[in-house]
Amino acid sequence: MTNKQRASKILSLLYNYYGETKPGLEFINIYELTISVVLSAQTTDKQVNSVTGELFGIYPDFESLSKADISDVERIVKSTGFYKNKAKNIILLSQMVCSRFKGKLPDDIERLMELPGVGRKSANVILSIGFNKPGLAVDTHVLRIANRLRFSLTESPFEVEMDLCKVIDPLEWKKTHLLFIKHGRELCKARNPNCSLCPVKQFCNYN
Repeated sequence: MTNKQRASKILSLLYNYYGETKPGLEFINIYELTISVVLSAQTTDKQVNSVTGELFGIYPDFESLSKADISDVERIVKSTGFYKNKAKNIILLSQMVCSRFKGKLPDDIERLMELPGVGRKSANVILSIGFNKPGLAVDTHVLRIANRLRFSLTESPFEVEMDLCKVIDPLEWKKTHLLFIKHGRELCKARNPNCSLCPVKQFCNYN
């Protein structure tokens, strides 16, 4: 079995076990996704979802958020943690989208990473989920599972991304990201993973 065949088999088994997986963040357009992704750093999707209803009700687009009073934004996003930096970043991000990109979010990873608060992982999420373009975001769950399944043997998110992209078809990158996150939250946890129920345990280095 080649590495690509092995990867395809693992994805198939995970998909058969979990079914169609969706992002945990709640959004209705690319603006809401982008702001939610920035707010999701070092917190849970549930916590972000608890504040974005009010945030997007007051600031429904990049233009309105670019003109927001930072103290008001800080008040709304405070419970997501690191709220001062997050409030500053999403306002600056909105200003840059309006001034530099004429109100339209760029759809390539290099320009997305120029935006305040947007690193490579966030840019890949926006690309794959928002624009439906190939992008494989590596968070703690993806990194952990990639190592346990021997796709990669490094703690570097960038190197894990490169290793995964070598053996997984670009059309499967988004599905891989979502399935690995689901698997990491449900069974393949950092501590005390439930290996007995794991659908891919025969491929796992941890098990």
